[in-house]
Amino acid sequence: MNFLANPLLTTNALAAPWFGSSNDSAALPGGEALASMMDPFGFGRAAVSYWRDSVERNILYWDVMRERGNQYLEHMEQTKPNVLGFETEVLVDGRTLPNPTNYELLRVLPPKNIQIDPQKRPFVVIDPRAGHGPGIGGFKPDSELGVALKAGHPCYFIGFLPFPEPGQTVEDVVESEVAFLRHVIALHPETTEKPMVVGNCQAGWQIMMAAALEPEVFGPILIAGAPLSYWAGEHGKAPMRYTGGMTGGSWITALTSDIGNGLFDGAWLVQNFERLNPANTYWKKQYHLYANIDTESKRYLEFERWWGGHVVLGGNEIQYIVDNLFVGNRLSTAQLVTRDGRRIDLRNVRSPVVVFCSRGDDITPPPQALGWIRDLYAGEEDIIANEQTIIYCLHDTTGHLGIFVSGSVSRKEHSEFTANMDYIDVMPPGLYETTISHADEHTDAELIERDYLLEFAPRNFEELDRDVMHQPEDDRRFATVARISEINLGFYRLYVQPWIQSIMTPEAARWIRRMHPIRLGYKLMSDRNPLTVPLPVMADYVRRHRQPVEQDNIFKALELMASDQIVVSLNAWRDLRDSSTERLFMDIYGQPLLQAAVGLYGDAHVHRRRPGAEPEHRRFIENRQNELRHKIAQGGPHEAVMRSVIYVLGGAPATDERNFKRLRASRAELEPSTSLSEFKRLVREQFFILKLDREQALNTLPELLKGQTGEEIDNYISHLEHVFAASGELTEHAAKRFDQVKALFDKARPAALAAPAPETAPTSDPTAATAEIAAEASNTVTAEKAQESSVEAPKKKPATRPTGQRRSSPRKR
Repeated sequence: MNFLANPLLTTNALAAPWFGSSNDSAALPGGEALASMMDPFGFGRAAVSYWRDSVERNILYWDVMRERGNQYLEHMEQTKPNVLGFETEVLVDGRTLPNPTNYELLRVLPPKNIQIDPQKRPFVVIDPRAGHGPGIGGFKPDSELGVALKAGHPCYFIGFLPFPEPGQTVEDVVESEVAFLRHVIALHPETTEKPMVVGNCQAGWQIMMAAALEPEVFGPILIAGAPLSYWAGEHGKAPMRYTGGMTGGSWITALTSDIGNGLFDGAWLVQNFERLNPANTYWKKQYHLYANIDTESKRYLEFERWWGGHVVLGGNEIQYIVDNLFVGNRLSTAQLVTRDGRRIDLRNVRSPVVVFCSRGDDITPPPQALGWIRDLYAGEEDIIANEQTIIYCLHDTTGHLGIFVSGSVSRKEHSEFTANMDYIDVMPPGLYETTISHADEHTDAELIERDYLLEFAPRNFEELDRDVMHQPEDDRRFATVARISEINLGFYRLYVQPWIQSIMTPEAARWIRRMHPIRLGYKLMSDRNPLTVPLPVMADYVRRHRQPVEQDNIFKALELMASDQIVVSLNAWRDLRDSSTERLFMDIYGQPLLQAAVGLYGDAHVHRRRPGAEPEHRRFIENRQNELRHKIAQGGPHEAVMRSVIYVLGGAPATDERNFKRLRASRAELEPSTSLSEFKRLVREQFFILKLDREQALNTLPELLKGQTGEEIDNYISHLEHVFAASGELTEHAAKRFDQVKALFDKARPAALAAPAPETAPTSDPTAATAEIAAEASNTVTAEKAQESSVEAPKKKPATRPTGQRRSSPRKR
């Protein structure tokens, strides 16, 4: 052992010059000179030093692997394993609900140094059940839960147990999550704001289903790395979307569940994820630990505790997911119907939806995270007509796990989302893209409260398509896969499934799960393997006598070069595999004969039908418009001021979180006792009134101020000036609109009513304003207005965000 760890003892006088020992007193006189004479270029000393370091790193590496195996066994022996980094208490056990599930609602107990404000909105995080155990959304301080706790929000976590309840279905899980949210709301009667809900990965589509069925229990929704449109993707990327076609459909899922005696082993899902990036799975992750064994072992073990915590899904659950989502793509086209006859239509979601995705994500790329918007709506006006607020944020580089695990992402994106959830909740309906920049990048950094600034820009579908990249010809291919999947699944259930189910037993299924290659990798390198007995003793000796090699060692540099070449080779093999799979998929399922054979040639609208032309939906829009028309002249000073604020801000080319200061200041000064939900209703109502008939909405401002004294009107104008000053100087366009509003306010003065002055037009071009309003209305208006809307729409929604010019002179107070 001593020879392997230290072939030449450091106290040896001749060894000191070779190993760089700091024990100079042990070195013989002239030792350095002798070493230089025997090895003038230092290659021998570098080789011996590198060899010793590599032996030490090998011992330490395999000892970490042994600790990983022990950690895995300890974790899996727990009754309710999770990797949360915070203490919790169980509030509701899903096994006690009318339709039992293996989910549970946990209250997250804050650390001693954090004070929770019970008046703040509750914050709920739901983790994905995609092969791994729960807790990744809060397994360290810089996480989604950690950020919310630091902000003082009461936090809750929805996790799950390793095994499902008998007969558990996806609908049961959705109903459980709704029941949990109702319980959270009941725990906070002092606040009227609904909980903000965060769904990571697979939990994202679950909460979207729940929000479509029970919209009243949700506040703002953040879905991070969640796939909702499963056929979408860019050619040359997103190889996972071809998996269903290359296996012949979902029959393989049924086979795997039958082998598990009705249970689907989540380790198979983890294995699929690992195969996406072979360079990282087979070399990069392990080599990074080996090369940095002195500093990376703790972080590696923390992550592996979650990555290796495999769970089991019910066969009915995974079959529903694959048939209806991954292969059928029925969620984003409103084709799912619950067992009690309710249609799951994502247009019913009333809460603002924040979609957080990344271009570096190969599991849920942006087209799959954003494509559902394109599937459901014909344009941004359709989103507004449905009173929905959809915000998307694109990260440039982070991977799938980094979206909800990375500390840097949590400190930046998730911190900003959490800090601005009230702002997001009152944003007017529409489609927005948000970007996050550092405060130092702005000239008015003193007006920014935190280190980063959250900015919002309105987007149209032309800009959205740059990220979604929808290709109709691919729809026919994936629709063909869905039909073939149904055929193959039927054949499997008819001819093969009875034989498999008759020979499988619970004991056999349990043995097969234990023998899964991923699980064996953990178990074989643990203390249960007698060959690992010497490892802890050897590792302890190495740590006490560790002599790492210098970074400028030539052999260390050669090692890094060899590692880079291995990564490049594995990436090249991955790219060849993915490109070959894509070409094969396109060639097979693009054949007109095959498409005709399954009844889909040239006709994929059955699977891509946009659910927007139903009579009841058109009646809903029409009734809502009539209701708003009757409210245009109803209200008082509060409605007039809020309508003015929205109108003036509507002239700005973009908006950021500082605009919320204006609305927040308006809320505090107008009605301090108004709840956020009432304030949101007021903002949205006035927004829609301006959208519906801007000219009449502005002309009725004096009527809303009728009966106010001149001094009160002056106070309202001063109040508006104070609100607008919250984020600096108004743009030139917004300043003109403010002058317009002040002129209308002046009409309401008693003197003006007694001796009316010549009427001032609220807009410089009423015809243009009317055309713009028609362009912004719902797509269910009359054909004449729709035609006018299509003509004026490009003027209303610029493709790029213009830069407003600042006024040279300060605004008068």
